[in-house]
Amino acid sequence: MSTDDSFELYDLKVEIVAGDRPMMGEYKAGDHFILSGEMMTLPPGQGFPIYALAALLPLLPAKQRETHPHDWMTTDTEIASPDPNCGARFRITRLGKRRFRHSETTAVPLEKNR
Repeated sequence: MSTDDSFELYDLKVEIVAGDRPMMGEYKAGDHFILSGEMMTLPPGQGFPIYALAALLPLLPAKQRETHPHDWMTTDTEIASPDPNCGARFRITRLGKRRFRHSETTAVPLEKNR
């Protein structure tokens, strides 16, 4: 068995983009956050809408992983606002890959006979 317990994930940029209808609330086109591994960072002085974040969270781990070129998770980059009256969209862009080690991300050991 290999002793290399590393894996790669994409860093993601999640950005608010204007859609074809007016945005509601305090959405601002260009506001964004970066997801690196499990860490989310926002530029200083910038926020991100919590209801939109709640809708996006289930998609982010899948977007961080390598997917087949024909998979919709690879090709579809814009997500509609969860508010049907809001024209905001959220663009998920894969940035560079980052390497992680299993032993540094969990206390659960790798099985010896996988």
